[in-house]
Order: sequence, then structure tokens, then C-alpha cells
Amino acid sequence: MKIAIDGPAGAGKSSVAKAVARELGLRYVDTGAMYRAVALAALERGIDPADERLVGELTPGLDLEVTRAGVTLEGADVEAMIRRADVTRAAAQVARHPAVREALVALQRRAAADDDVVMEGRDIGSAVLPDADLKIFLTASLDERARRRSRQAGDEATPERLEELTQAIEERDAADRSRAASPLIQTSDAVVIDTTERTESGVVELIADLARRLGR
Repeated sequence: MKIAIDGPAGAGKSSVAKAVARELGLRYVDTGAMYRAVALAALERGIDPADERLVGELTPGLDLEVTRAGVTLEGADVEAMIRRADVTRAAAQVARHPAVREALVALQRRAAADDDVVMEGRDIGSAVLPDADLKIFLTASLDERARRRSRQAGDEATPERLEELTQAIEERDAADRSRAASPLIQTSDAVVIDTTERTESGVVELIADLARRLGR
């Protein structure tokens, strides 16, 4: 079974997808981690993440793999490193480059071809796995997404900090939806789940139940 989970930043994709994979015994694939790994590789080589030509030339030659244990780059575990703030900012830039997306989409498709997966990102149902058995589009209010980002970062949720996070999320949403290559879209055959007022466990059970029905 192939399950595609898409949605904007802070909608709960990663935590929900991981839990759904555990519940159903499927492989979890975090495609965002791949873009972060490319961003890390660019930074380590002194390449400007906004340089489309250089980052595009770099990506196909990278030894990059997303396993059940995490992300490896050139054989090294970089799961912790790709979560740094500078890598997060750079990842948003490299994800806009068509050559990067082309290389990583091919890698993501190969991963799904070899296994039953729960794959999450921003273009899974539209570009990576358009024939997925189940497509989910997670969303949440902007305020809730900012609060979640604050909790994830361990920040104090002051009005100033939440305003800063809200602005950053709005900018990321605009970039994701307007990029030329594989923009964030809600496909017509996706099940839309607003997670604002739902518990994570409730969302997971809803998706798992939909998958089980398809399996039957």
C-alpha cells in the first residue's frame, strides 16, 4: 500500500505520518528530510542554496538515503544536523530548484516502488505518487501551526514569537504554492483533514481506518 500525506508547514505531517506507518507496519519516508540533506551538503561545500545551477549540479551525485533509522548523507547519519535552523532556511531555497526536485522525486519514487510506504511532503500526491492508494491532505489554522512550531522549538509562546513564526509560515506557504516545480497543491482525490481541533491520535486512527478499509 502507498499512502501519500501532503500539507503545509506545521499541519502535523511528520508526526502523523510516522504514527500511521507504525500503526500499519509500513515504511515511513520523510521527503522533506531529503531536501534538508541537500541543503546541508550545499552549506558544507560553501554553495549558496539559492544558486540553482550549482545546487542542481550537486544533487544527483550525492549519496543520500532515507532509511527507517533516519537520513544518511555520504554514508553518515545527519538526522540531527539537518534540523538546524540554518539548514531549515536553506532547505526552503533548494526545494525551489527544478533540477533538485527532479533528482529527489526520482529517488522518492524508487523508495516507494520497493516497499509499502507512508510518504509525506508537499508534492507527494500530485507529483511523486499520483497513483497512491490513499491520499491525505493535512491542514490547520495559521495560529495553530505557529503554536506547534513554537512548541517544537521549545520556545516561549510570547505574542512576539508567535507573530514571528506566523510570518515565517506564511512566507513558506507562499513559496511552496508558487514555485514552478511541483508546487504544494491539494489534489482533487485527496481526503482533507483539518487537524486544528483534533488530537494527533485521532488523526492517526482516522487515516489508519481509511487505509484498512481500502485494504479490505
